Amino acid sequence: MRGPDIQQDALFSTVSPETRVPKDHPLRPIRQMVDEALKALDNEFAALYSMYGRESIPPEKLLRAQLLMAFYTIRSERQLMEQIDYNLLFRWFVGFSMDDEVWDHSTFTKNRDRLLSGDVARQFFAQVLGQAERANLLSKEHFSVDGTMIEALASQKSYRPKDEDEPPEGGGRNRWVDFRGETRSRDTHESKTDKEALLYKKSQGTAAKLSFLGHVLMENRHGLVVDVQVTQATGTAEREAAVDMAAALSGTHRVTLGADKNYDTRDCVDDLRCANVTPHVAQNTSNRSSAIDGRTTCHESYAVSQRIRKRIEECFGWAKTIGGMRKSRFVGREKLDFQFVLTFAAYNLIRMRNLGVASC
Repeated sequence: MRGPDIQQDALFSTVSPETRVPKDHPLRPIRQMVDEALKALDNEFAALYSMYGRESIPPEKLLRAQLLMAFYTIRSERQLMEQIDYNLLFRWFVGFSMDDEVWDHSTFTKNRDRLLSGDVARQFFAQVLGQAERANLLSKEHFSVDGTMIEALASQKSYRPKDEDEPPEGGGRNRWVDFRGETRSRDTHESKTDKEALLYKKSQGTAAKLSFLGHVLMENRHGLVVDVQVTQATGTAEREAAVDMAAALSGTHRVTLGADKNYDTRDCVDDLRCANVTPHVAQNTSNRSSAIDGRTTCHESYAVSQRIRKRIEECFGWAKTIGGMRKSRFVGREKLDFQFVLTFAAYNLIRMRNLGVASC
């Protein structure tokens, strides 16, 4: 018998989003790990809010929503609010019921900015990493480091002389600009949109773009990210960030650090050794001598580090194609760092789910 095409909505519903999500859905173990990390941050959240006044968006829901942006490549807060409104899976993950009203995108961004002052992203990242450590997934001896270029939210047209107060007249909002023959340097020019963004190119023969640099420190056992940084795009930033992150590793035992040829400089190698780190960097012998000699390269562990370090490109690949880190959504380094840290927290959660830290 053919069923009738009835389109009248029911007045009441007793079904919750929880019952709509399959028991074996991959987000279930991730939600379990996220809730454990957020519970541990309860005191830190309480310190960010006043005891009086109107209730704001719970920080736990803010962070869950931010993670969804990385998991599902959602390009903007406006699109995120739209998805949460009609997607039952997203409602369940964030913590909404069927009838809860979704926030306006401007309210969401305003409340999220409060988390910047408390460095909540790094505390959440540390809690996720702590779960991986308790599951014995982290290596404490062998690490890899690398950096990647992140385009700033600023156009080439915004890169103008520092002493220029007003943009040239004419041409409308999107005027034509010809840079041919003009000498532009960091000493004389800056972006009027994002003053922290600098012109940078990753390799010879590529275009220079207004950018920041993102740095990742990865442990070599399971490829989990243990530290991240966002810096201005300078020629020495990668090496300086590598020394900072390696020196921050806990413990007094010596560790190894795999890296590419860009880190093969005498100052970087000496600084790493002073930080109790054995530099397993690739030798750069192009018209120069390497800072790494046979006393390091003769060991089998050096060859292993050089092979394993290439896995860090998988982290960058996921962050840029899935996590939305190819170009910043924010103006300024502080907000970009917040996005960068949360994106790699999301990456670790997916890796840990695949490694069986939490089950459905």
